[in-house]
Amino acid sequence: MGVVTAVSRNEEYTFTKPVRESITLLAGLGVDGDVHQGVTVKHRSRVAKDPTAPNLRQVHLIHAELLDELRGKGHDVEPGAIGENITTRGVDLLGLPTGTLLHLGPDAVVEVTGLRNPCVQINRFSRGLLKEVAGRGPGGELVRRAGIMSIVLTGGVVRPGDEIRVEPPAGPHRPLAPV
Repeated sequence: MGVVTAVSRNEEYTFTKPVRESITLLAGLGVDGDVHQGVTVKHRSRVAKDPTAPNLRQVHLIHAELLDELRGKGHDVEPGAIGENITTRGVDLLGLPTGTLLHLGPDAVVEVTGLRNPCVQINRFSRGLLKEVAGRGPGGELVRRAGIMSIVLTGGVVRPGDEIRVEPPAGPHRPLAPV
């Protein structure tokens, strides 16, 4: 089992999200009061392409272990700094298959939809950060490490200290892809 280490949300389009004492997840919508809350896409680049597309990026999760690593490389990244809603510890988020259910605290459940596809904005936050979270693997393939995206299946309040229970999907493992 993992644990929630921080929760964040922002009502405005800014890169970072302030850390909160708790956030409320709303089924089918995302984080209550967050700019990315909604049934259809809310991220500006996706709205420009198709504003009617489903919002597969309602809740962004990132592992605190990555933030630790990035701080060790000189980047000032605390929870919420690179736009995530939930910071975790003890769960290999990037190794989860598509469709994994994450039970967050006593009530909330999110379904993992895919990888965050980091953009150049991340370098405006900290120079050189993009190459740390989007690099090349041994075979030259692009490796994205900037967290995962999910949709809310069951709403509830999520707080730091809440346990995370991982429920893998039935059927074959489908690796995460950018959403």
